[in-house]
Amino acid sequence: MKTKLIVAFLLLIATGSTAQIKISRNTPLQKLINVEMAINQLYVDSVDEGKLVEDAIRGMLKGLDPHSSYATKEEVKALQEPLNGNFEGIGVEFNMIEDTLMVIQPVVDGPSEKAGIIAGDRIVTVDGTSIAGVKMSKEEIMRRLRGPKGTKVRLGIRRQGFDEELTFVVKRDKIPVKSITATYMLRPGVGYIRIGNFGATTHEEFVTSLQKLQKQGMNSLVLDLQENGGGYMKAAVDVANEFLQNRDLIVYTDGRERSEYRAKGNGRFRTGTLIVLVDEYTASAAEIVTGAVQDQDRGLVVGRRTFGKGLVQRQITLADTSMIRLTIAHYYTPAGRCIQKPYVKGQGEDYAQDVQNRLRRGELMNADSIHFADSLRYYTLRQHRTVYGGGGIMPDYFVPLDTTIYTRFHRALQARNLVLNANLRYVDDHRRELQQQFRDFETYRQSFEIPQSVIDNVLEEGEKLDIKPSDKKERQLTIHYMKLQLKALVARDLWGMDEYFAIMNESSPMVQEAIRLLE
Repeated sequence: MKTKLIVAFLLLIATGSTAQIKISRNTPLQKLINVEMAINQLYVDSVDEGKLVEDAIRGMLKGLDPHSSYATKEEVKALQEPLNGNFEGIGVEFNMIEDTLMVIQPVVDGPSEKAGIIAGDRIVTVDGTSIAGVKMSKEEIMRRLRGPKGTKVRLGIRRQGFDEELTFVVKRDKIPVKSITATYMLRPGVGYIRIGNFGATTHEEFVTSLQKLQKQGMNSLVLDLQENGGGYMKAAVDVANEFLQNRDLIVYTDGRERSEYRAKGNGRFRTGTLIVLVDEYTASAAEIVTGAVQDQDRGLVVGRRTFGKGLVQRQITLADTSMIRLTIAHYYTPAGRCIQKPYVKGQGEDYAQDVQNRLRRGELMNADSIHFADSLRYYTLRQHRTVYGGGGIMPDYFVPLDTTIYTRFHRALQARNLVLNANLRYVDDHRRELQQQFRDFETYRQSFEIPQSVIDNVLEEGEKLDIKPSDKKERQLTIHYMKLQLKALVARDLWGMDEYFAIMNESSPMVQEAIRLLE
């Protein structure tokens, strides 16, 4: 194929010590091929032809819109794993503490649990190669632990109570990646489901969560889509279908052709109170669900204006399994609002800074800072309430960003992993004691408090790194929130993410506003 292209599109004519290129004039595509061939054949230095082509692809896509993009085959695999619902590996949740991989929890019924690995174990070698204390990157460690289903890996384990290193042989398998991060009863009759992204298994997981909560007496639902960056449109349509009546419009796309997506009338939560929580990072597929609920007057939206990612991408896989994601249409809510916020082609940096610009303008702290032109006014389909277009979904009830909870001091401690490391060390030292003392989560939630010594240790470690509060008030606010966060992290390590959010949500302004509205 390459030879044919050279013959068809590139004519090199040698004249003495110089060379001329005769450029074909037929099409822009031929022109592009001619330039690539010329660089590859004539440029003074050697070039990486693969990288040259990839740079050209990225350059073409950069001039289109902020969401058309190119991904190498390695990037494709990393991007698709959270959406495909599984990957192949050993099945552990882990974190790094002092250059050592510590198991937080083995995946239930996964290969590591079956082999006998438990929470608190430290993986120090993989197939005889040390991964502890050698400054190995997290990505490299993951590469060594993952592998094709059915292959085996020999792990060297350090476990409390054993002087010698233990050896486990783990047979890799498919490991599920859950997109629903929490499901629990927030209050009697009130369920809570948090969706992290919209992937291949999201709808199936969502139905399971709904049924679980309905068995516990749920008649109202808080659907948390905060920080949900989107994913598959089909998953969003299927989740929205669970709330809406037959033939209700969920979303339509408009590009070179128009497509409509409607509810089938078989949803499992078509009645009952519904509140959707959103913030400035709620995007794409999550905005489809939010817009459908709001425009069809099916429930209330609480939070802050969503991100405004309303461009539809088609994934086009290339011969080497790399991929381009090409924008082919716009998303529109049932009332006709375009979800996509304005952008200027080729100016990706300004677009990427939009959330920071909103913060500077005060939009995240005060709803009055948001101004809509009359031309952007729309009306919901049943109650004819006023809603606005112009990008993103504006909530029915605004909840400002509370900058007093998550202080600058706390953010600096977090950035150095001081809070997380303190949690890992505490649980590692006291796991058995905590498990014996707290047989159930409710007892833990009511009576456990993180020891002051753990807080003091974080503050001391921060001071060594010159991380200090600006004043006494910031110190007090940081300590108060850090205690809550550490209590939630300990609960996560002892039980799971449901328990983590059950603690954190008791101080969440978003969740508390939803509870207020329901009551």
